Amino acid sequence: MNTFDEHPSRAFRARELHELLGKPTDEVTVNITRSRLGRLTRQGFLTQPGRGATRNGLNVHSGG
Repeated sequence: MNTFDEHPSRAFRARELHELLGKPTDEVTVNITRSRLGRLTRQGFLTQPGRGATRNGLNVHSGG
C-alpha cells in the first residue's frame, strides 16, 4: 500500500509492482499478487483505471 501512496497518480500492473519492489516476477507469484490486488479493488481500497465505469453497467460515453 505504501507504493500506491507514494505514486498516487500512477497505475500499476502486477508485474510492474513486483519489479518496483524487487519481488520475484515468475508467473505464479505475480498471479497471487494479481489476485490480492483484485480483492483490494473489490473491497474499495484500490481502483482499477478504465474498468470501474463499465463494471457497474454505467456507460461513460455521452451523446447520441
